[in-house]
Amino acid sequence: MNGELILFFILALVAIASGVLMLNLTKVVHMVIALVFTFLSIAGLYIMLSAEFLAFVQILIYSGAITIIMLFGIMLTRHDDKTESKIGLPRLIMVLSGIGVFFVIMFFQINDLSLGGQAEDLHIDNAEKIGIELYSKYVIPFELTSVLLLVALVGAIVLAKRDDEKEAEDHE
Repeated sequence: MNGELILFFILALVAIASGVLMLNLTKVVHMVIALVFTFLSIAGLYIMLSAEFLAFVQILIYSGAITIIMLFGIMLTRHDDKTESKIGLPRLIMVLSGIGVFFVIMFFQINDLSLGGQAEDLHIDNAEKIGIELYSKYVIPFELTSVLLLVALVGAIVLAKRDDEKEAEDHE
């Protein structure tokens, strides 16, 4: 066992545990925090793969921007904070056993995986290569994605404004 393998298992465990926590927590803000830990651990896995640009984008876009947009969406929309019942012991045992079975299956499948020869020069100037590809061949999908995110943000603001107008009418 070397340090790289130990770090991989720690990051993978944090990603999986945060994902499971995100699905099982009841408060929305706690779910977003668990999602941030998932995104950060995935960024750590990207760094281990010598994909520093993808790690930077993962932290900047997902851990930063998407999380902030989710928090704005939570704050701008009206929702009832109903307390839900706690997770029962049978469900917890079933979830944990499912996670264990998934881990064992994935471990043995990845352990037996053979990808052939490894490219030696993929990590050299990878940010430059991604930039050239992104802004030459994929500039239109890149711009369409930014327009889609802008439309989603404007839609959330319009929905929040409608809720405020409806609430004002109900009080009159």
